[in-house]
Amino acid sequence: MSDIWTIMWKEWKDSLFQGWRAWIRPGLLIGILGIIWPVLGKSAWMDLSVIQMVVILFFTFFVIISIVADSIAGERERHTLGTLLASRISDRAILLGKVTIVALYGWGIMVVGLFLGALVSNLADWQGQFVFYPIDMVLFTLLLGLLVGALGTILGVLISLRMATVRQAQQTLMIGTIVLGVAVIGLVQLLPKDFFTTFTLDEILLMAAGLVAVLDVLLLGFTLARFQRAKLILS
Repeated sequence: MSDIWTIMWKEWKDSLFQGWRAWIRPGLLIGILGIIWPVLGKSAWMDLSVIQMVVILFFTFFVIISIVADSIAGERERHTLGTLLASRISDRAILLGKVTIVALYGWGIMVVGLFLGALVSNLADWQGQFVFYPIDMVLFTLLLGLLVGALGTILGVLISLRMATVRQAQQTLMIGTIVLGVAVIGLVQLLPKDFFTTFTLDEILLMAAGLVAVLDVLLLGFTLARFQRAKLILS
């Protein structure tokens, strides 16, 4: 466990927040999610509809794929991958540390933006009392945000393993995101017509969370099997 924390701290210090410029990106992202959208939406933003949830989840996924390409390909470009792999830290700890910190980074931005958005929306359209999101919707947003973020992180690390440069990894991830989006839309279209009337919204969101969680576990297991020190050193 201590090795995982070591990798998380390394990623936090060396990649995610290296210098003051590194704070610009999360600041802009939090500003979009926590200020601009709530001001434009005003009180309607507090409804936290399914469409809003999808937008927030896509936003979180996009944040993550924009930085996760650096996880392995960036180390390879900076010629630090060999040093990392030569350490006593196990392959599993390296992978889990990188996945965990990036997933939490993206999820943390979403959480800050979501709760800042509640404050800004109330200030922009004050109705005499503080209005908060529907509890069930905000809990599902937080849960799905974490699971979707983990999916994007694991997928990004898997792709970054095979790419020589960060640019190549980012381009592949962008294409993969488009394909994934089309696949999700196609899956929804294939559902029975009475699906959305048979189940409640909470039940549908719970099934979606379960499906993403299963995908996370399967993809993480596959990535752990692919993350082999000997092959990476030779690459």
